[in-house]
Amino acid sequence: MHKQEPLSIGVLISNEADVGVLENSAPDSIRWIPLGLLDCVPTDAGGRMINGPASEFANRLMIGGLDTIIFMTGVAVRQLVQQIGRAVPKQRFLDCLTDSTTIAGSPAAAAALRELGVEPAVELDSNSTWRDVLIAVDQQSKVTNLNVALEQSSHVHSITAGLEARGASVFRVPVFAMEIPENTNAVKDVFERIDANEFDSILFADAQAAAEFCFLASKFGRARLTSHLLDRHVVLSSGADPAELLSDHGVPVDFQTEAKALQSTIDEVERKLAEIRQIFHQKHIIQVNMSGPATSSNDTNAPWYDSPFMKACRGEPTDVTPIWMMRQAGRYMSEYRAVRDKISFLDLCANPQLCSEVMCTAVQKLGVDAAIIFSDLLPILVPMGCDLEFVKSDGPVIHNPVRTAADVDRIKPLESNDELQFVMDTVTQTRNDLPADMPLIGFAGAPFTLASYMIEGGASRNYANTKALMYSDRGAWNQLMEHLSTSISIYLNGQVAAGAQCLQLFDSWAGALSFEDYRQFVHPYVQQIIASIPRGVPVINFATGNPALLPLLADTRASVVGIDWRVRLDDAWQTVGYDMSVQGNLDQTVLLTNPDEIRKQAKFVLDQAAGRPGHIFNLGHGILPQTPVDNAIALVDIVHELSSK
Repeated sequence: MHKQEPLSIGVLISNEADVGVLENSAPDSIRWIPLGLLDCVPTDAGGRMINGPASEFANRLMIGGLDTIIFMTGVAVRQLVQQIGRAVPKQRFLDCLTDSTTIAGSPAAAAALRELGVEPAVELDSNSTWRDVLIAVDQQSKVTNLNVALEQSSHVHSITAGLEARGASVFRVPVFAMEIPENTNAVKDVFERIDANEFDSILFADAQAAAEFCFLASKFGRARLTSHLLDRHVVLSSGADPAELLSDHGVPVDFQTEAKALQSTIDEVERKLAEIRQIFHQKHIIQVNMSGPATSSNDTNAPWYDSPFMKACRGEPTDVTPIWMMRQAGRYMSEYRAVRDKISFLDLCANPQLCSEVMCTAVQKLGVDAAIIFSDLLPILVPMGCDLEFVKSDGPVIHNPVRTAADVDRIKPLESNDELQFVMDTVTQTRNDLPADMPLIGFAGAPFTLASYMIEGGASRNYANTKALMYSDRGAWNQLMEHLSTSISIYLNGQVAAGAQCLQLFDSWAGALSFEDYRQFVHPYVQQIIASIPRGVPVINFATGNPALLPLLADTRASVVGIDWRVRLDDAWQTVGYDMSVQGNLDQTVLLTNPDEIRKQAKFVLDQAAGRPGHIFNLGHGILPQTPVDNAIALVDIVHELSSK
């Protein structure tokens, strides 16, 4: 966009009176466009909002029917008190709230309570997870027979399940009561205009507008907003409340005004227009730089954009469940073995033409719905200072393992992908050789798995050296993880620029960690990596070995959580939340059996998915070398047949 053109801002409003405010604010530099998503909140005859559960919550609290109140967001505190104040005496309600045990699941929730004169019994930090909420409840009182009121926000299912498993009775309190409006055509029109990229920016005028948007988006098939609907826009928030609510639904806000009232917000946006234009320009540059083979994942005209795999990544309905398999190009295929007879593994990884050949051969033979580049997790470690060798009988060996803080000091993070250009060339070559409508997945090892290889010097059963460094020298561990997260981010972004439409992060050894260790020592760095990926590029966050880690895998900007075979798919999906897409999770050993058993087990997985949008069929881990090729082909055919709509 030429910078002299007006910036078009679609404004999501919940109050029709705000239309007049917008119409009276029309500078040449901004084109304000009202997008009212009205009639989602039920009202009484006097036009006042009705939130039955909120009123019931207030009444239960005031008669002593609630022991513990859990607020996860500040916007919930303010909105609920505002709504409740219309139905019951506000001060009496606040007095009862003060007498109860209140748990603030975030600093924003704690600040909002203190604004009302209520000091929370527990305040959790911004990095806390649903598991921390449960720990806080455990520490406050005996949970059995406890009556708990819980704000209905992110991870509400996991918190509710944990409380009920402890014997508590849970009453969920929605911030807004919502219902589908009668005029759905008007709502669909709003989403179609946003989806058509009619606006440069979207402004959420208040928390109610943000809540209505997220509610209606989920109802109209766009639940995973961060990976699709708003990624091409500068997202603006009028004050903190819409921003917090959007963040709770996984929608990152690019610019938050200090003002809350719409007119003051408009004035502030006009004053800071240059800053907002710069944000737009940066997003625009990302899309321009991903032209050619690396067309932006937001490019609705790209041949692969509406492929079953990409639609499933976005949580959209598909005509068939897409399937691909980890290690779908490998030793179980005769074509791959023929190539490997002539070249070492590292030399193969360094040859983009051969890498493309073995993957494209596998894709064509299997009939899968996505390809993944042929490479390995470990080449990234070489330019960082590791002496890597693939030994025929022992697998990968690092001859100079990292065991001390001094060893960490010699590890250098990537500054560019220059020494890994062969991987970028593999991406481009494979993208060019694949059918145009076939999505291509790039990948990298996750920081814990790569750190373990660096420290152990190879494969390990107990990861003793890795954990010893992690526990004994937090400074050295953090430095190593920072180096790895920086390098992995550069590496993955390079693959996007080279032509990948999707990325997968492999944490093959994360199952060696407890929930708490992963949360403290690993999770922040995985979050950093995924946050560095351009919005609109789906990321599959996959770790094996410990289903307890699933909530943390979901607590990122990833679009998809990979599920291994150690947990039921339906249980895993409920745990991570239905706004996430999931990938998995047939036990790979099933492919060693026969077509009848494969059909039975594949149907079992598909039945658990229940036809819900957002399922990508895959194995719980990679194809085993002894797998008959015909069985792998049969699985693809079976999944397509059984899931066809």
